[in-house]
Formats: sequence, structure tokens, C-alpha cells
Amino acid sequence: MDASELGRWTRFAAKGGIGKCTALQDCVAEGAEDLMFLKDDEITVLMQIPGQPDVFLGYCEGVVGHFQGDAVRFHGRLKKPVLTKRQSAMS
Repeated sequence: MDASELGRWTRFAAKGGIGKCTALQDCVAEGAEDLMFLKDDEITVLMQIPGQPDVFLGYCEGVVGHFQGDAVRFHGRLKKPVLTKRQSAMS
């Protein structure tokens, strides 16, 4: 993930993402794209990974990464992401 993409996800997390969840267990990152968290950490859910029904992109303690849905308890329903294009300042 490049710096500009990381910045966009971090800003989206600051706005609450598509929902929140709480870690049910410690999770050690096994790969570079995985999110590491400890039991009871609050994770901001950023998106569900397409084609992987129980894998999500999340933000925890300043880090963005993938995590398994069975390792967390979601705080209600996740919002549907709204994709918008930014308007050019010239238009």
C-alpha cells in the first residue's frame, strides 16, 4: 500500500469507516498486509475484501491491514461503502 492510499484509509478511519468491532482474541500479523491487534482492541472497519466473505480491511492503533471476521465482534451492522469521485476544482 503506497503512502497516498494509506493516507486515504487513515482519513476514512478517522471518520468512522463503515463500522467498528472489538477483538475477541490476540491476532499476530502473519503477512505484510495483515493487521495485528490484541484482545479487546477496537478496530475501525474500512471495507470487506472483495471475493473473501470473512476478510476485512481495518484500522487499529495507527495501522491499516487485513483481518478475519471470526476474530472480532462487530458493533452492529456495517454500513454500505459509498464510492464517489472527487470533483475537479476546475469544473
